[in-house]
Amino acid sequence: MKIATFNINGIKARVNALSDWLDEAQPDVALLQEIKSVDEAFPNELFEEKGYNVVTHGQKSFNGVAILSKLPLEDVTRGLPVLQDGDAEDEQARWIEATVVGKQAVRLCNLYLPNGNPVELGDDGLPVPGGKFAYKLRWMERLQARAEALLAEEMPFLMAGDYNIIPQAEDARRPEAWEGDAAHRPESLAMWRKLLNLGFTEAFRSRTFGAGHYSFWDYQAGAWNRDDGIRIDHFLLSPECADLLRDCQIDKEVRGREKPSDHVPVWVELDL
Repeated sequence: MKIATFNINGIKARVNALSDWLDEAQPDVALLQEIKSVDEAFPNELFEEKGYNVVTHGQKSFNGVAILSKLPLEDVTRGLPVLQDGDAEDEQARWIEATVVGKQAVRLCNLYLPNGNPVELGDDGLPVPGGKFAYKLRWMERLQARAEALLAEEMPFLMAGDYNIIPQAEDARRPEAWEGDAAHRPESLAMWRKLLNLGFTEAFRSRTFGAGHYSFWDYQAGAWNRDDGIRIDHFLLSPECADLLRDCQIDKEVRGREKPSDHVPVWVELDL
């Protein structure tokens, strides 16, 4: 089973590019982020004609996630659960999960983790309450809690999407340019490592090593032409899911096509 993650940066602007890529790559499942559309405006019929079942968790003009699957989607849930300390429901559409059944069932969690910039710090050096960076870290705490709950069920599952995290210096062409950015601050990386330490396999790095592998190139300053990219789109596999991993690749060439997203698809192949 081929499962892809793709931040499309707006379904309206990228519908043709997405459709062409689906026809070419033929993923069994596509996890989409930043659809920037309410549920009612998402072009379900276009993808249903290609054989996909479609579920969305949309938001007007911002965020939004969707799952396209050639297999039926079961037990669909939207939004990360709140923590027990009385957090309000998250108003931003950044999480959707569902189960698909191939040779066995696997839970798919599709996420669009907050960017977190600008980083707003107080005089004590800590994130300002209510700021965007504080929201990013709090969201990651909720992600950690959901991951722990799913691990306890011992069902194969993966969490994939745009994490807005640059895990290591080698995941950026110019790591010095990202010092202080929310994607590469010590606080963000500490949360990332805490998540990994639950027992997840980072699919791409389990297969490919070294620098020069990116999934995002900014539209500004000729970043694509200079290959000035970063790797921020990731698959985290639970232990049961990691046992099924066959391959993980980045479809880099998609970035050079007409009207591209600033991200490219990343995909895994699982023995399902």
